[in-house]
Amino acid sequence: MGYSHVVRWCLIVPIVAAHAEAQQPRAARQLAPGNHEFNLRHGGRTRTYIVYVPRELSAPPPVLLAFHGGGGNADGFQKYAELDAVADRERFLVVYPNGTGPLPRRLLTWNAGDGCCGYARQRNVDDVGFAAALIGDLEKRTRIDRRRIYATGHSNGGIMSHRVAAERPDLVAAVVPVAGSLDLMRFKPARPVAVLQIHSVDDPRALYGGGLGPPFPGTNNRILHQPVVAGLERWVAANSCGAPDTTDVRRGAAGTRMANHTATRIVWRSCRGGVEVAHWRLTGSGHAWPGDAPPPGSEAISGPQTTIVRTAEEVWAFASRFSR
Repeated sequence: MGYSHVVRWCLIVPIVAAHAEAQQPRAARQLAPGNHEFNLRHGGRTRTYIVYVPRELSAPPPVLLAFHGGGGNADGFQKYAELDAVADRERFLVVYPNGTGPLPRRLLTWNAGDGCCGYARQRNVDDVGFAAALIGDLEKRTRIDRRRIYATGHSNGGIMSHRVAAERPDLVAAVVPVAGSLDLMRFKPARPVAVLQIHSVDDPRALYGGGLGPPFPGTNNRILHQPVVAGLERWVAANSCGAPDTTDVRRGAAGTRMANHTATRIVWRSCRGGVEVAHWRLTGSGHAWPGDAPPPGSEAISGPQTTIVRTAEEVWAFASRFSR
């Protein structure tokens, strides 16, 4: 190669490299530890979400979407879900989105299914689209592992996690709905998704066998809940799973307030794509998020709290085993 060619090559390579770099999205820097609140425009609305960042992170970190219950909000759910402590230990991001409602930050719901719930359902808010847009927005702000995005939620938020998995299985690798069952007439996931349902047979609000639940406190609004087992059977069929096995049985300690509480873990394996469908079937406890935090509202509204399983631990122990 002649001298003039060498000079030309040396000049061209940086220009080509710079052009190629400009064609690729600039790698986002990692967010600082702590809480961050962001907003984005979606569906003609300004939507908001909180991101919790631990001091140490995997590189790049997995993401857990955590959907609050009906009538709640992201701040409230973060306080009682106990997920941040698990994120600190396991080094992942927790994202708490806000639903929509008639008031800012209050009485927020998710359009989670054909019969649920409230303001968001009545106005046909595109919450599945919001979840996908949120992940895209987050990726511009910080590094994330797109193969390891998970979702959980409580009550209306649990139903919402079912819907995200059913309609956007390309987005999430696993979901853990809590006290909220699948509520979709049209159900045909395009790919397998791992699902763990945590639900009490004695839930006084999201009825385990299905049916019309009691009014939300201070309202006449009632929700027709779908049977838990029927929803799980639809996931088992969609994922082409094998027969179920009982893998764990726990009982409350004698002489304690949880003496009559039980938890039975049922697992369907041999599913397509290496996923699983699982169920913690609780008895004696109520509608609250199982764990150490007191239930929102009170036990008078939600029924007895339990620590026979700790939801935050179960969410990560299950979901983190799967990737897209």
